[in-house]
Amino acid sequence: MQIELIETFLDLCETQSFNRTADRLGVTQSTVSGRIGSLEKTVGRRLFRRSRSGTALTTEGLRFEPHARSLRHAWVTALHAVRDTGMAGVTMRIGVQHDLIGLEIDTLIGNFRSALPDTVIYVEADYSTQMCADLASGAQDVAVLYSPQTHPDIHFEPLGDVTYVMVSTDVDTLADVTADNYILANYSPAFSHTHAALLPGLTRVSLSIGQNAAMEGFLKSLSGAAYVLRHSAAELVEAGTCNYVKDAPAITQPVFAGVNLRNRHRAPYRKFLRILQGHYAPAQSDRRRHSTRR
Repeated sequence: MQIELIETFLDLCETQSFNRTADRLGVTQSTVSGRIGSLEKTVGRRLFRRSRSGTALTTEGLRFEPHARSLRHAWVTALHAVRDTGMAGVTMRIGVQHDLIGLEIDTLIGNFRSALPDTVIYVEADYSTQMCADLASGAQDVAVLYSPQTHPDIHFEPLGDVTYVMVSTDVDTLADVTADNYILANYSPAFSHTHAALLPGLTRVSLSIGQNAAMEGFLKSLSGAAYVLRHSAAELVEAGTCNYVKDAPAITQPVFAGVNLRNRHRAPYRKFLRILQGHYAPAQSDRRRHSTRR
């Protein structure tokens, strides 16, 4: 099976540009053209229409696209099945947004293992864009993420939310926070949009950080004010590193679960989703807020 032909076809469906696909796959444009030509010869139909305005799928290409996605997913699933034969059971690959790894992840994994004791669980921290790509390809089974990306092969479910609050090493009122002593958090597009709406005067600063753990590190080593997860804020305040900026608005960040559409109704995946819903449900989030109340 020449899976690179399928991968090239699906990438070209997305970019609609032979040049961009060549750059993304790290090959020459002639290689991309050759692969598409080979695929079109195999299926006996033209899949793309090329013109000066760009590249577009033909009617036959549109019909072939969902089958190509199925072929890619089946190929990745088959590879995992072969490579996992030395393990105790089926492997579930779970991606978790970087900021959520420290949020009672041990409890979450314990619940997974209790529900599916014969399943080998592989967890890694990542960002939403990469997790969505891995879900679509079949390289990942479940993802817990901030920023769902619309894709025909991925099903998303809302889980709940987490809360970020502002702390400072120097001040305790929002009026004393300026662009000069502020570190801008860039945790997700949704967070940034809410932040810009609530605090438009604190969007143009000299330092911006996109990960909660890194922000904690900067606050411990440098002076300044910033948003961190509520439980991180409680730890920083308890350690005497920071103060709460009392009148700064809290910012909530929605959390979503993603699975490949083909796995949405399979029993193991439904169990994982139910556990995730319980872990990030509003009532559970409220308990966390209460335990870390200022």
